[in-house]
Amino acid sequence: MPDPIPIPENGHLAQNITHFARALRRAGLPVGTGRVVDAIRAVETAGFTNRTDFYHTLQACFVSRPEHREVFSRIFQLYWRDPQFLEHMMSMLLPMVRGVHEPEAPKAADRRAAEALLDGADEPPPPPKAEEGEEIQIDASLTASTDETLKKMDFEQMSAAETADAKRAIARLDLAIKPLTSRRTAPDPRGHVPDWQGTMRATLRAGGEMRQPRFRARRTRPPNLVALCDISGSMSSYSRMLLHFLHAVSNAKGAGWAQVHAFTFGTRLTNITRHLRRRDVDMALEAAGREARDWEGGTRIGACLHDFNRDWSRRVLGQGAVILLITDGLDRDDPDRLGLEMERLHLSARRVIWLNPLLRWDGFSARARGVRAMLPHVDSFRACHSLASLSDLTNVLTAPENAVERHRLKRMLDAPSTGT
Repeated sequence: MPDPIPIPENGHLAQNITHFARALRRAGLPVGTGRVVDAIRAVETAGFTNRTDFYHTLQACFVSRPEHREVFSRIFQLYWRDPQFLEHMMSMLLPMVRGVHEPEAPKAADRRAAEALLDGADEPPPPPKAEEGEEIQIDASLTASTDETLKKMDFEQMSAAETADAKRAIARLDLAIKPLTSRRTAPDPRGHVPDWQGTMRATLRAGGEMRQPRFRARRTRPPNLVALCDISGSMSSYSRMLLHFLHAVSNAKGAGWAQVHAFTFGTRLTNITRHLRRRDVDMALEAAGREARDWEGGTRIGACLHDFNRDWSRRVLGQGAVILLITDGLDRDDPDRLGLEMERLHLSARRVIWLNPLLRWDGFSARARGVRAMLPHVDSFRACHSLASLSDLTNVLTAPENAVERHRLKRMLDAPSTGT
C-alpha cells in the first residue's frame, strides 16, 4: 500500500474517476462501464475524506486479479498524486544517459502505466479540410495496410510504438498442436481395435450370450514444449520479443501442450519456466531478467547444451517433447563438442525446430562453423524475425516431416564453410 495520496481538488471527481478508468483499461485491466459506475457510487457511499479508504475503494471496484494490483497502484500514484505526472511519464519513455550513479530501475508496471497515461498525449494534428469545390486526391496504389506491414517488419527495425503493437499481436498468437497418439488403448465404442477380453467379460456377465462386441481406441496425450532461447548480445534485438512469445504460449488455454518449459542461455543455462507462468507479462519478464544474469553477453552454445542434456533432458524431454531452439548459431567454442551435444539433444526429443533470425536474409548460407555443426541435428530450420515468421510456426508444428525440408537442409550444408 503506497503512502497516503491526496486527491485533486477540481470539483470533477466523477470525470476524474472516468478518465482514471480509461487509463487502467489501456494498461490491460478489464475495466468496463459497469465498474466505472460502481466505483463512482462506491466513492459517494464511502466518501473520500480518508485517503486510504479512497484507494481501497477504487481498488475493490477495478481490480479482480492479483497480477493487476501492481499496475493499479502505479497508475493510481501517478494519476492522483503527482500534478506533473505527464512529465514524469515522459521521462520514463525517453532514453536516458547513464552516468556513474545508476538510476533506480523502473518497476515492471511503470512502462505500462506510462503508455496508458500518455496514450494520445502527442497525437498529430488532423489533416486540413478541403474547401468547397476542392477535391483532395490521394494515391494509395503503393500503400499497404498497417497490419500487413507490421507482420512483415523485422523486430530490429521497429519503433517503440510498433514494438508495443507487436507485443499485443504476439499475445494473441495461437501455437496449438495436435495431441500425440499413444500405443496404449482405452475402451471406446467407436474404436477400431477389437477388445476380446472386454467382449468375453461382457459375455460371461450376460450368462454366456454375446450381445455386442467391445472395441478399444488409441489414447491421445499432449506433448511437452521445451524452448531454449539465446539471450547473448547478437540476439538481444530478438530475444525479448521471443520471450514475450514464450510467455503467451505458457499462459495460453487450450493450446494442447501438457507443459511448457523455458530456458535461456548465453554463457550459462537458466531455467525461467516458473517465471513465465505469471499472468502479467511485465512481471514475468522482470523476474526472468533477475534470474538470468548473462543478458547480452557472450555465447557458449555447446557448454549450455551440455548442461541441459546433463541436468534437464530426462526431466522435461519425456513422452515426445518438441524443442524450440532459438539462436543464431554464432558460437566460438569447439564445433565438434557442439555437434555432439546437438546430436544427443536430437535423440532425446521427438522434434527439434531451430528458429534463427539470420534466415531473414535471402542470401543466408550455412558457412559458420557453429551453424554447420548444429544443422544436421534439426528437423526444421525457420526464421523468427517477424510476426509472420512466428505465425508460420504453427504450420511447422502440425506438418509432418517431408523430403522437401530434408533436401533444403542438405542443400544448406553443401555450401562451402568458413572459419567464423
